[in-house]
Amino acid sequence: MDISGTQFAQLLMGAFETMVDEVRASLESAGHPGLTVVNELAMQAIDAGASSAAHLARETGVSRQAAAKTISVLESLGYVTREADPADARKKALQVTVEGRSAIGIGAAAFERIFRRWEEEDRPAARVTIAALQRITASDRP
Repeated sequence: MDISGTQFAQLLMGAFETMVDEVRASLESAGHPGLTVVNELAMQAIDAGASSAAHLARETGVSRQAAAKTISVLESLGYVTREADPADARKKALQVTVEGRSAIGIGAAAFERIFRRWEEEDRPAARVTIAALQRITASDRP
């Protein structure tokens, strides 16, 4: 198979979009309408310790403004709260709510289901593909 770098990028983006559509549908059918995969991934980062818009921006690779907007959306939907930071009363720490953790679990389970289904289709090819993608990703990091 002979493809260009652009075609390879389009294949990766298409595969990701297919996954995103299925995860979004899982979230919606579980009672989380309007929640996007970007929102769900942001909640995972917050739950893992991203406690401010700047920290969330670094963790998710978006601008601080985009992170702040995501936080506002998540807060308005009841998935995230801003609480006084116990270490510094001037700061507001982000916390994922119980409803947010539910959505994280649903999104993570959907990603896992999609991955396992793909992996089981051709386990040897999947392992080679995963290893190649890990090498590509590792070589791009400083």
